[in-house]
Amino acid sequence: MSQMNPNSLSREFAVQFLYQCEADRIFYFSDEHFQTFLIHFKVENSVSDYLLRVTKGVLSNINKLDEIIAAHSQNWKINRMASTDRVILRIATFELLEKLAPDKVILNEAIELAKRYGTEHSGSFVNGVLDAVVTAIHAV
Repeated sequence: MSQMNPNSLSREFAVQFLYQCEADRIFYFSDEHFQTFLIHFKVENSVSDYLLRVTKGVLSNINKLDEIIAAHSQNWKINRMASTDRVILRIATFELLEKLAPDKVILNEAIELAKRYGTEHSGSFVNGVLDAVVTAIHAV
């Protein structure tokens, strides 16, 4: 995995960290939890800054992100989505709002993460929701 672009690797770790937070029902940023994760997964410094920015941003804005996602995911309530899809959508929505990368990069990486970590339908589901989110963000 270390051959991967640092921001791509950060997104990968962000999915894992935020999924772990969901499983442990930790919906706030815990520096202790984060540091334990970095040590356990031997996360390199080149990756940890962006990872911190994204995970802290997602957890600090989780209600706002969930509102945006829910408004653009037809017939799907946030709590009924697969945890991995929900986490990936939160990460991508945060990145889109903060303009941390070009929209196309954020969408492509989110779709790939959904395919890797989600179900056989996760890639298209994440794509559909994020397309609507991007359209709404640019309409503002």
